[in-house]
Amino acid sequence: MRTLLLDTLAWDLVVDATGNIAVAAEPYSQSQDAASEVRTFAGEVYFDTSKGIPYFEQVLGKSPPLSLVRSYIVDAALLVPGVTGAQCYFTGWTDRRLSGQIQVTNSDGATSAAGF
Repeated sequence: MRTLLLDTLAWDLVVDATGNIAVAAEPYSQSQDAASEVRTFAGEVYFDTSKGIPYFEQVLGKSPPLSLVRSYIVDAALLVPGVTGAQCYFTGWTDRRLSGQIQVTNSDGATSAAGF
């Protein structure tokens, strides 16, 4: 599966060497899609309101244990087609901003990672 390649810092589209919108292929596309799932708030996807992490309801302003947040993140990553396993690593907590990395394993056994 392929997806539009996103800049890792701005989380926005990038262009390839020929000026076209860049595309990512597996396995990186799956880790990037998992990171996008992690950034999705519950109810935000208008065509499937069951997707997303309940940030407003259970995370933001609530001080939940990091194990709960990690569980939400792993569950979201497992929604990506072809992903059979996921691990979440937190890398920072600065100015109320949590950052980390999601590592996913696909059905072919390949592992890739993307930051969130």
